[in-house]
Amino acid sequence: MGDSTAECSPLPSKMKNMRCVSMLLGLSNVGLVLIGGFLMLSASPSCPAGDNYSFGLVSVIACIRIGCMAAAAKAQHSTAITIAGHSMEGGTASITSDSRLERQRRYRRWLWWTRFGMIVNAMQFLMALYVMLIIVKGFYRQEADSMVCFLGHDMKDIEWKKFVMLSFLVLMWLVVITQCFTGTDVLRWRSFYATHDTAWRAHYREVFDHGIREALCCLGRVKYLSVLEEDEVYSVARLLGDLVAYRATGTGHLELLAGLALLQSDKQSPESCDDFIEAPDTRLQEATLLHQFAEAAYTGPLLDFGRNPVLFPFLWLYRQGVLSPWTCKRRPILDGDNWWRGHAAAFLKYVNLPPESLRHGRVCQKNRGVAYFIVVLHDIQTVVIAIRGTETPEDLITDGLCRESNLSENDLDGLINCSHVHPNNRETIISSYPHFGHSGIVESARELYMKIDCLPRGTLEVSTSERTGLLSSLLGCGCECEGYKVRIVGHSLGGAVATLLGLRLKGRYPNLHVYAYGPLPCVDFATAEACSDFVTSIVYNDEFSSRLSVNSVLRLLAAAIKVLSDDSSANSAVISKLVRKIMSLRKRNGTGESSELAEAIGEMKEVFLAGLVIHIVPQRTNIFPIWKFLVVNEKESIYKAYVAKRGDFKDIILSPYMFLDHLPWR
Repeated sequence: MGDSTAECSPLPSKMKNMRCVSMLLGLSNVGLVLIGGFLMLSASPSCPAGDNYSFGLVSVIACIRIGCMAAAAKAQHSTAITIAGHSMEGGTASITSDSRLERQRRYRRWLWWTRFGMIVNAMQFLMALYVMLIIVKGFYRQEADSMVCFLGHDMKDIEWKKFVMLSFLVLMWLVVITQCFTGTDVLRWRSFYATHDTAWRAHYREVFDHGIREALCCLGRVKYLSVLEEDEVYSVARLLGDLVAYRATGTGHLELLAGLALLQSDKQSPESCDDFIEAPDTRLQEATLLHQFAEAAYTGPLLDFGRNPVLFPFLWLYRQGVLSPWTCKRRPILDGDNWWRGHAAAFLKYVNLPPESLRHGRVCQKNRGVAYFIVVLHDIQTVVIAIRGTETPEDLITDGLCRESNLSENDLDGLINCSHVHPNNRETIISSYPHFGHSGIVESARELYMKIDCLPRGTLEVSTSERTGLLSSLLGCGCECEGYKVRIVGHSLGGAVATLLGLRLKGRYPNLHVYAYGPLPCVDFATAEACSDFVTSIVYNDEFSSRLSVNSVLRLLAAAIKVLSDDSSANSAVISKLVRKIMSLRKRNGTGESSELAEAIGEMKEVFLAGLVIHIVPQRTNIFPIWKFLVVNEKESIYKAYVAKRGDFKDIILSPYMFLDHLPWR
């Protein structure tokens, strides 16, 4: 449905689509045009030219604003008709490439008109300041010429001219302030999309697709701005558009935030840990020792900014070795490092190791490749592979590629062909095909495997000169690190990639273990259970990442919407009861989903934390109630670690610490 349909729509139907605030702003701008023109024409000839023409300039800009609103409304109308028409005809799944290009073209046209409207808003704001400066300057100084200029000689005219002048100033600032807070939409999207979720999904896919590409362009990734085909950015935008489909229910963004606030205020008290099994000491001790490598992998400014928000530029430059440039030649060369090898210096400085310990690494990223560092520790006979978590825009895109992806036999080689894996686990994996994982993490693990050890099975016994894999050249027969342990560590995204990499390498290196700190859920339940012998996932308190999945977000949105839709006019006591009711839905039938929430989730498959899941919980010290009022900051210095059920991390916990608990150093 093209421009002809939009142009042939009768004017009354278009007026019905307008937002009330848009009509108010349009009329207000017309008032500015009329009053500003009158003030300019009625001003005394003795007025300075700049002061006199300022009113006329306000009127001209108001005229431009009216024209911009009309053009934006026309572009928005054609955009909405196109999106709604394509969505109603065959659904978003059957949209052809030509249809999507037409949708993109119309959306961009509307976007540029809204951007021009924002520029006009800025001009109106500056002119409002200028007019106020002129008027306040003249009246504050009590200058006779200024009084005569603006109000005239006749005392009979002064009073009503004061009223006109005051009305003009109030109207001018009312327009400026209102336009700043009401956004750029002229028409109501709901008048076109109604309750059709396919139209809302398509609309927000375009919103997120353009927004992400422009953000990446501002961060120096210009290549993404010119891509029109369905690349990884569009895949992330498609997922985000699906998550915002709650707009079809009539729920606004602010209403959703209100529902989330209600859910957070009704956070249930943590379950008693008395019946939980304490985490094995051997794994905890080794996890504590290796955590520094997962943290050190953040060689950008993120680590220093989080710990030292004020002095982080200086601390980051110090970690990068800028103050000791004469030592740069001693540091190893990493793929994508800067000319003074600062990322290698930052990693080594944090873990306090000599340069020869760091054998290989990469800090640049392309095509869902993660940053990593390979370290040899001769004192404990261990080769450590540290994988960095989310730090760059490319990492965020990888996080967003969370549709399920089938795991091949090569991806599960460590579970199928390793003699050190329990036979029951092997049989479970073989008998329960197909298996799946987080798409972006699976692709990243495959790319990393090809980068560090792309040899086929059974090639570790070949001569050193014939080996091309990095790990095999270190750990192969007769090599430097023969018989050493292999430890793969990572935080957040890095922990999830480490898990998938470990599943692939376990068959080749039996003495391998993965420690994932705050990882993302990334594999199906059977795979997560089968790798418990050599994968340890460590979750700290309420951190959100270990509970983050498409299904958990959808369940959270559905719960927040249901809280609002049940009784929006109820008092606080009734709302609290409704919140408790929603939170208890997760316990029905032991599946974590109710029938109401399942409708929102659809056919998405559930992903879980892999391996043995250890939950670290801060323990508050018991103090008397009276003493609590005297304690300003109660430090959480006592922790307990328990073996947790992976099903307990299916839903996001809303708490003030859910993001802070995920920081690498927590």
